[in-house]
Amino acid sequence: MPDKTSGKAHKITHLLNQLDKQVFYHPKIVLGLILLVTVFFAAQIPAVKIYSDFADLLPQTHSYIQLHNEIKESFGGANVIIVGVEVEDGDIFSNETLARIHRITQAVDRLPGINHNLVTSLTHRNTRKVWLTNDGNVNSEPYYDPAQTDLSAERLATIRQEVSADPRVYGPLISPDLHMALIKGQLNEGKLDYAETFKQVQELRTKETAPGIRIFATGQPILVGWAYQYLDQVIQIFLFTALIMVLLLIFYFRNVYGVLVPLAGVIVSCIWGLGIISLFGYNLDPLGLVIPFLISARAMSHGIQLVERYYQELAIDPDPHKASRKTFENLFRPGTLGVVSDAIGLLLIAIGSIPLNTKLAHYASLWALSLIVTVLLSVPLLLSILPKPKDTLIKQTFFRGIGTFCASIISSKKAAVVALIGAGVLLCGGWFASSRVVIGESEPGSPILYQDHDYNISSTEINDRFPGSEELYLVAETDSKGGIKRPEVLHALGDLQKHMLLDPEVGGVKGIQGLVKQVNRLLHNNDPRWDQIPKDSSYVGGLMFTYMMSNPIPGALNEFVDPNERMANLVFYYKDHRGETIRRAIHTAKQWIAENEGKVEGLTIRLAGGTIGVTAAMNEAAYETNLKVLPLAFLLIFTFVTIFYSSLAAGLMMFMAMLFATSLTYGYMGMTGMGININTVPIIAVGIGVGIDYSIYMMDRIRTEMVTLKSISSSVKRAITTTGQAISFTVLTLISGIVMWVILSDLRFQADAALLLIVMVILNAIAAMILVPAWVLVFRPKFICAAYEDEDGVIHSFSPSAALSSHKIAQGGTTCPAEQGQ
Repeated sequence: MPDKTSGKAHKITHLLNQLDKQVFYHPKIVLGLILLVTVFFAAQIPAVKIYSDFADLLPQTHSYIQLHNEIKESFGGANVIIVGVEVEDGDIFSNETLARIHRITQAVDRLPGINHNLVTSLTHRNTRKVWLTNDGNVNSEPYYDPAQTDLSAERLATIRQEVSADPRVYGPLISPDLHMALIKGQLNEGKLDYAETFKQVQELRTKETAPGIRIFATGQPILVGWAYQYLDQVIQIFLFTALIMVLLLIFYFRNVYGVLVPLAGVIVSCIWGLGIISLFGYNLDPLGLVIPFLISARAMSHGIQLVERYYQELAIDPDPHKASRKTFENLFRPGTLGVVSDAIGLLLIAIGSIPLNTKLAHYASLWALSLIVTVLLSVPLLLSILPKPKDTLIKQTFFRGIGTFCASIISSKKAAVVALIGAGVLLCGGWFASSRVVIGESEPGSPILYQDHDYNISSTEINDRFPGSEELYLVAETDSKGGIKRPEVLHALGDLQKHMLLDPEVGGVKGIQGLVKQVNRLLHNNDPRWDQIPKDSSYVGGLMFTYMMSNPIPGALNEFVDPNERMANLVFYYKDHRGETIRRAIHTAKQWIAENEGKVEGLTIRLAGGTIGVTAAMNEAAYETNLKVLPLAFLLIFTFVTIFYSSLAAGLMMFMAMLFATSLTYGYMGMTGMGININTVPIIAVGIGVGIDYSIYMMDRIRTEMVTLKSISSSVKRAITTTGQAISFTVLTLISGIVMWVILSDLRFQADAALLLIVMVILNAIAAMILVPAWVLVFRPKFICAAYEDEDGVIHSFSPSAALSSHKIAQGGTTCPAEQGQ
């Protein structure tokens, strides 16, 4: 039976050790192969494109999105453009303003990708006055005739009066104060040319703005267009970030190797990452660019760890080849574990049903994994073939003092107990604050842009004047052709409308039941007593036919019912799409459905379309993804660490570090009003994987020092003052890689995402520098205290009883207690 302290007792580890030797025997060959792969990936980069696809934002398996896909061509979708024309003095009923509204309407109808059947405005040909003639016929005509541009004051007053009496126009298209008119258009979904659409809308606004006239624009295509406007800013941020990183490296290392070697690793990893994106055929979304920057910063931080350790090894052994190999042996395994943790956090994003996050998960996790080759392997090999640096003395800087300071804080078991109790108090505070985190948005407007941005100002102005620009579609579906004409169906829809209007956030409603009542009243000399739904299906059909025939433009009923009159669309208008507003809207609809389901034979109410329905689906998908991603990330990282160190205590230590940082992160989100949505869930998942690296490095270094020093307190202090120095600087490097998004980006989401990552990085650094050492000092886990080095120089957690008796802990002359559960 082989000696358990021998390398032969650990065959896999022994095999890996032999592989290490072969790699370092032929460093130039290995680096040459890496260079060839890098050249291959570099050739793929020109094919990478930066654009947004609206469909990528939608969870396609969600029932709301399936309904949205069914009705978007007939009733409309969420890709809506809304242009508001405001008159500051007087009202819109002047020749000049009506002509301006008509020109804008025509321009919207000419936008690329516009659905011409779903353009509406006061001056559009489909917006018509309907009346009963003296001989009993129903007639209609447009409110505005573009051929008549010089109307008298009396005629303008008549139009004003007629519009004010038409609930289909007054309110939905004309503001109650008559100062603003809306032009609405729907874009056909797919790979739309958002940039060109936005450009034309902005040119239109510039052209039609005049003294006393303000033009507003809102809607998803406008929002994406604004995001495109800041692509040049990304280049500026990249340049500033690169400059800051180089300056930090110069300040920290103050030598050529310390600057150029980590930069080489970053450049190679970026080439591999962009090449991977190209090979997948994916696009870079402008809103997701923070993640690639973060991965690049991670490459930099791993490179810094390696170069820092290389100089430490040179101080022990001046042979550069041996120092580089020792660096590789000491950091490759914990570094790989850290990279795998990063990749796990990224890959788990694909669990959700949002295509954008699935694409991000695929290429970002592979990009992160590539750091094993591009940085963890390449940097030590590069150092092994480079000449020994002339100056091997590590300069003392402010950042190196952080490790010494933290070591002085956690200097005894008593101090460690205080630190753990303090962490427990903060943990409880984080749980309390996290209860305030909302699902979705916490404020009106778009969180992608700042509140004082032109887009959010436009949204606010339009929502303040109108029932609301955010639409909720509830689709009534019957089981037979013409089923919508049944009186009991229309009465049910009317009851649903009354129920929804109990919500004070509902600004208005549009539906076939209201139209039928309006036409019925019109045919009876506008007598309010006839504002009711007839008792006969054929009579209802006659009213619908009368309205359709009064309009010479085909498709007059298309916005209300489908051609078979089997489905009807009820539109409810809301002023914002905050998480609270959406939850209340969906809950109110579900409440009515639950109470009335089955009461009308063959009638089904389906949720939900429009901007509110689509956003509700996205919020629910983000919430479900969040519920799955966090536990799985914790479980997988816990499992990998436990297996890697053959110790339950190691996994538990990392679990507590993740719990501390993640709980306080959610507490920060609760205090700042940041919601859980499709944009923040990937950031949180990435932050978990990235942040745990520091704790892994710290735990591994304490274990390494314990083999040499045989003293738990000395090992902790030495680890904090050495690895802690590198952690403090890599934290700063990581922050510098994304902080320019906070300072320079005009896209609020990018700034908030970067700030959230910075908070997570800092919290994880605190966990690594203080909580992990404190945990080791208090609980003295066996996998650290009883660690030993085999004949190959590889450290193992297991020690046979004979060897364990020799592991005396210098502190107090006690033996390290066995860890619980082993």
